[in-house]
Amino acid sequence: MAMNLSGWKQVVGSGGKHERGEGSTRLGPAPSKGVGWAIAVAALCGLLLAVPASAGGPDSQPAFKVLPPIVRGNLAIFPVVANQSYDTSQLMTLDEGIRSGQVIVTEAGDERGLIRPGQPMPQRREGAEVNRLVLYNNSSRALLLLAGEIVTGGKQDRVIGSDRIVPANTGPIDLGVFCVEPGRWVVSSEKFGSMGTQMAQPSVRTPAMAERDQSHVWANVRESNARMASNLSSAEAVSVAGTSSYAKMFASAPVAKVVANYGGQDSEQAILRELRGQGAVGVVVAVNGQVLWADVFASTELLSKYWPKLMRSYVAEAMTSASSGAAPDTRDAQLYMNNLSGGREIVETESSVYRRTDITGDGYRVFELMSLLPKTGFVVHITKMRQ
Repeated sequence: MAMNLSGWKQVVGSGGKHERGEGSTRLGPAPSKGVGWAIAVAALCGLLLAVPASAGGPDSQPAFKVLPPIVRGNLAIFPVVANQSYDTSQLMTLDEGIRSGQVIVTEAGDERGLIRPGQPMPQRREGAEVNRLVLYNNSSRALLLLAGEIVTGGKQDRVIGSDRIVPANTGPIDLGVFCVEPGRWVVSSEKFGSMGTQMAQPSVRTPAMAERDQSHVWANVRESNARMASNLSSAEAVSVAGTSSYAKMFASAPVAKVVANYGGQDSEQAILRELRGQGAVGVVVAVNGQVLWADVFASTELLSKYWPKLMRSYVAEAMTSASSGAAPDTRDAQLYMNNLSGGREIVETESSVYRRTDITGDGYRVFELMSLLPKTGFVVHITKMRQ
C-alpha cells in the first residue's frame, strides 16, 4: 500500500493537532521515530478500516446511499443509509445530561461552587467571557456535544462551536461557544439549560464551525431573525421586534405558527418513523432544490435522539430562504455524499477520547468526529456544509 506521510505538519503538539496538504493520506498523527514501519502501517491501516466516511477508492462502493427525498414545502430531506452501523449506547446527549442534572454548565469564573465532593478546589477565574463556558459531566457515561446545540441562560445564549466528546466524570472543562444573542450581557438565569427543541440552523452553524467568527455568527443571527419576522403579520412582527435572541425568536408563539406550516410536531415524528423504518443514519438537506447540508451519525438511534432539534433547524433554514429553485434531485444528494475528502485536512485529537477532522474541499467543508473511547474507534458524526 503506497502512502505519503510527508504532507504532515504538526500545528499544536500537546493538543494532538495536525495538518496535511493535498496528496497525503489521512491516517492520524505521524508515527514517532523508532517505531517500526511495519507496525505503524498495520496500526494505521486498521484505523482506516474503522472510518467509513474516508473509505473507498475509485472502484469501491460508496459508504453511504442516499434515498429519495421527503419533501415539506421548499425543504427536502434525503434519508442516508450506511454500509455499517455501530453501538452508540454509551454516549449521552446534552439534553439527557441536563435533564438528569448530571451535566452542569456555568459561566467561566463561576465554577468554584460546582466542584464534586473529593475534587480539589481550582483557583477561581475572574469574569465571564462571551466565548467560554465551563462544563461538568458528572455522569458515568461519555457526553456527546454537537456543534450548533444551543445552551440558554447565564449572561447570553450560546451555541456550541465544535463537535466533541466529554469523558464520564469529567470537569471542569472549557467549552468553546459562540453567542447567539447579540446585545445582552446580564444574567437572565443562573442556571444554563439546553434548548432541546431547537438547534442553530445551518447558516448560523456555518460561521461557528467553519469560520469560528463571532461577528459573523451575530450577523447571521440578526439576518435570520429579520427574515423570520418578515414571514409574520404586521402585528406579529411588532410583538417580536425587540427580540435579539435567536432562541427566543424561534420559541415565540408567532414563529411557532409559521413552523407549523411545515407540518409541526406530527410531521416531524412521521418523518422520524420513516427514517427509522429505512434504517437511516443521517440525512442530506436541500432547500429550494439546492443541496446544502448533511448530518450523518454512527447509528439510527443516535440520529433519532437528535432528530427533533435537527429537523427544526432545517425548517428554520427553509423558512428564512426565498421559496424558489429547482426540484430536489436524489442524484445530486448522492454525489454530495460520495465526496467526503478534500485537499486540506486538520486533525485534532484528545488522547483516548476523540479525533476531530476538518476537511476542506472544492466548495464544501466536512467535519468528522471519531470516538476513541474503549470499544469504539468509529466515526460518531459527520457534518458536510456547502460553502
